[in-house]
Amino acid sequence: MQLIKNIFTIPRIIYLLLAIIIIIFLFINLYTNAVEVSSIEFIGEATLPKGLIFKKTEVGGFSGITYDAKNNLYYAISDDRGKKAAARFYTLKIDLSKGELQKGKVLPVSVTTLLNENGQTFRPGESDTEGIALTNKATVFISSEGDAGKLINPFIKEFSLSSGREIKTLSIPNKFLPDKSSQKGIRNNLAFESLTITPDKKHLFTATENALIQDGVAAKPNIGSPCRILQYNLLNNQPEKEFLYQTEPVSPFLNLTGKFASGLPDLLALDNQGHFLSLERSFTGLGFAIFLFQVSLEGADDIHKIDSLLAINSKSIKPVPKKLLLDLRTLNVLLDNIEGLTLGPKLPDGQQSLILISDNNFNSLQRTQILAFKIKIETPLIRLLRRLLPNLNR
Repeated sequence: MQLIKNIFTIPRIIYLLLAIIIIIFLFINLYTNAVEVSSIEFIGEATLPKGLIFKKTEVGGFSGITYDAKNNLYYAISDDRGKKAAARFYTLKIDLSKGELQKGKVLPVSVTTLLNENGQTFRPGESDTEGIALTNKATVFISSEGDAGKLINPFIKEFSLSSGREIKTLSIPNKFLPDKSSQKGIRNNLAFESLTITPDKKHLFTATENALIQDGVAAKPNIGSPCRILQYNLLNNQPEKEFLYQTEPVSPFLNLTGKFASGLPDLLALDNQGHFLSLERSFTGLGFAIFLFQVSLEGADDIHKIDSLLAINSKSIKPVPKKLLLDLRTLNVLLDNIEGLTLGPKLPDGQQSLILISDNNFNSLQRTQILAFKIKIETPLIRLLRRLLPNLNR
């Protein structure tokens, strides 16, 4: 009888061991693996009319965009330095109800002028607003590149969504600020283009579009640039970490103009664990090269205590790992100066939408272009289930 009991006890031990192995496997996958965009599909393009005037302002210069899911609206920041009108952001409606973006389905519905802490508009040239991110307090954070040549510092400020009035300013680490010697700080027009907030609204991220002067060279043909991602803790409004982001070297093609520009214009937080989409944009002489990457801070070194990458052996620093998701040149679309991205609403089929928007530089030869995509974002658990159940959702 005891022998029979022992025989039936063995499978229970095996089942217990299997359960422990599965729990460990689940734990590893859930807490160490990144969310992943497993597919992306282009679902349409729209453009705004050139020279569009809305409420006595010229619409354009859209450098950043953020989505308000509660009201199904988008807020797009203009990088007009006060030449066309005072610093401002626009509220847009983008209709994706048909599961695609059709021509004529993007409309401005309001414009909000930014006011400083004294309730006054920003003086021309005082700001170069580039990034925008929505909070859960009916406010937006907005980043400005400043003007290194005129020693105007970059800023990240919080503004009221309804009145446009400044609420608070985040402190910028000294290493980012320009000085008279031109030996440190941001490069002109290559500073805080990007801005994003994690879904739990606890952390804000921005990044330099190119390297700080003391960190390395600006992007050149076939040469990338070492940018810094700057992380803020919104519980105490303080900067806390920095990470190295290396942009891709881009080859100019038939560059008859001799002009070349390349950098990191935007980031988009996908979760609360440091996983993003990043947008890299280059003007190559014959149009624009736009790349979309998946990015993770996992494994990247915190470099906030390093004031100059050129002063150390930077080869020992682990940069932010990234994976190419899409080269937009493969689309059958004439690309413009894409600078902003945001997640939009869920589409009728339940998939997630993604919106990209261009800065037309108020140039008659360029367009305000909006591109829409359908993406599938998978969590570690979903990916695990797909491995265990290969026929899932087929």
